[in-house]
Amino acid sequence: MKLAFIFPGQGSQKVGMGRDLCEGFSKVREIFDEASAVLGFDVARLSFEGPASELDLTINTQPCLLTAEYAACRALCIEGVKPAFVAGHSLGEYTAAVASGALSFSTALRTTRLRARLMQEAVPAGEGMMAAILGLSREAVDEVCAALKKGYAQAANYNCPGQIVISGVTEAVREAMELARERGAKKVVPLQVSVPSHSRLMEGPAKRLAEFLFLEAKINPPAVPFISNADAIIISKADGLRAALVRQLSNPVKWEDSLRVMKAAGAEVFIEVGPGKVLSGLLKRTLPDCPSFNVEDRDSLGKTLRGLVELGL
Repeated sequence: MKLAFIFPGQGSQKVGMGRDLCEGFSKVREIFDEASAVLGFDVARLSFEGPASELDLTINTQPCLLTAEYAACRALCIEGVKPAFVAGHSLGEYTAAVASGALSFSTALRTTRLRARLMQEAVPAGEGMMAAILGLSREAVDEVCAALKKGYAQAANYNCPGQIVISGVTEAVREAMELARERGAKKVVPLQVSVPSHSRLMEGPAKRLAEFLFLEAKINPPAVPFISNADAIIISKADGLRAALVRQLSNPVKWEDSLRVMKAAGAEVFIEVGPGKVLSGLLKRTLPDCPSFNVEDRDSLGKTLRGLVELGL
């Protein structure tokens, strides 16, 4: 049975992430030490102790979450568990790139720090927002966004059947939320984020990120099949990965499609690598017959290892 590692995106961060694995594995502690050296601040302290208000700042969240996810990935590898496929939701795509061998950890840290700064600077506070729409089809949500009288909003995350996130100008997103309710959405929830990700409002940051990724960042062809967010295809070349990382910043995350692509390519068991179980929930709604596990501390690591043995892996 082939394993897929899936890495969560921004929003999964929490104070304390990575601490337990650091206490159990010296090699994991080295990851946090490297992150601190590259970024110039104490990543372990912020990740383990907070405060949450500081950890939740986009410019800190992105490299800290990358570090916690890579720590969990390292713990799995220490135990002899390695992926046949990798994918990450939005920010998690960078950890997937590290896990695939395409990006060095230090390059991923510098890239996510830059990405976060560019995103934060692109739209003044209060002028952009995101919202989750539950219970409507893709087509219905696209129709809602096309029907807006003023401003701009678009589907940003196709997470799973019946769960789609929209992103755009605040006024337009609020109008889209009302239209979605009128069309029968079961629930409409504004998200507590400061940046309207995966929309054309991120085209400026995407161009500046492209300059770094194509001109400065060393990227290798993925050694493990890597499934991209923006196109839900398997990437095998370095420049293809560069383009995918740029495209995902201003294009929708096709997560449901990505899961189906991995399944079609042979993935049978999925492990969510990093804090929380958000992706595990999306997987159950998309591919309910596929076994899934999560790894964020030694307890969940142990449960995952025992579960894999039971499956014959």
